[in-house]
Amino acid sequence: MDKSVKPTESALKEALGDQYELWKAVRQRVIQVYPDGIEEWNFPGKKYGWSFRIRDKKRAILYLLPRLRGFVVAFVFGKRAYEAILDSDVSGPVKIELQQAKVYAEGRGIWIPVPDSSPLQDIFQLIDIKLAY
Repeated sequence: MDKSVKPTESALKEALGDQYELWKAVRQRVIQVYPDGIEEWNFPGKKYGWSFRIRDKKRAILYLLPRLRGFVVAFVFGKRAYEAILDSDVSGPVKIELQQAKVYAEGRGIWIPVPDSSPLQDIFQLIDIKLAY
């Protein structure tokens, strides 16, 4: 949460504990599907702390938000991606959260907590959809 201390890989591993391998799996999936992904740490403010963003040249693909002993994956989807998600086999709870999300100029945003490997299938599908649109 300290802007003056940019996270290191070792600090991240220590903070995430067992979740570190899941964090790596999400990162690797994005880079596997989009090898030109640009990875960067960002500090949007004290309220949110540090976030790790993977982006293409124009937009963020996803955000990884570290928390003590866990992390959250955040996405913002435009209209076409939103419609593709509703037509996909992404789980019902993710679709409901996306439908209920406030609509901004950039699209609809959702946060998916990653307490274990159970949300990874949805996250991987959302990565694929995000990159397709």
